Amino acid sequence: MNRKLEIQDLGLKDYKETWEYQEELFKEIIDLKIKNRREESSLETPNHFLFVEHPHVYTLGKSGDIENLLISETKLTEIGATYYKINRGGDITYHGPGQIVGYPIIDLENFFTDIHKYLRLLEEMVILTLAEYGVKAERSKGETGVWLDVGTPFARKICAMGVRASRWVTMHGFALNVNSDLGYFDNMIPCGIKGKAVTSLNVELGKAEINMAEVKEKLLKHFLTLFEAESK
Repeated sequence: MNRKLEIQDLGLKDYKETWEYQEELFKEIIDLKIKNRREESSLETPNHFLFVEHPHVYTLGKSGDIENLLISETKLTEIGATYYKINRGGDITYHGPGQIVGYPIIDLENFFTDIHKYLRLLEEMVILTLAEYGVKAERSKGETGVWLDVGTPFARKICAMGVRASRWVTMHGFALNVNSDLGYFDNMIPCGIKGKAVTSLNVELGKAEINMAEVKEKLLKHFLTLFEAESK
């Protein structure tokens, strides 16, 4: 079992280009698994972890409702945003500058074969990272992602998640608001959940800006620990 991770930080990159790159890595792992099965071989499957920031974009998951995007195509152009319907789970999500997006493209058979556990560990990675900044984050029952003040009128989401898995290979992942422009969230019903606010780490800490590289470092440290993995 290969528990090594190839880490890449793609910087600011177009959503569609990144999606196509994810698909390439995803297909490469699946093709190798099919080859192993067909030829009864045991070639190691690679694991990837991509960090990226996207220009303003709204994405809708397979089970999502387009009604949760509250603006027209013309308005999208006006605010410099794009829109894609994609092949992950979940509803509508926003990505933009100041948000850390992480795409683990891993073969879960190298770790464990449990999608529920995979999602819970991704949430735990974020919860532990935010705790290092003195922010108490938690899960909200029945709602994937990471939240603050769950069960109060002030409940707000700080990290969205949506994944796809086939043959135990994952793609897509999480989006953590660090220095996000929260105004862009007003154009949608986040994750299709009405009446829930969103927040960002810099807002919670009352700071203009948080060091993104430092947050990525902490996220990766917790991911490696939780998945008993190592960086390549």
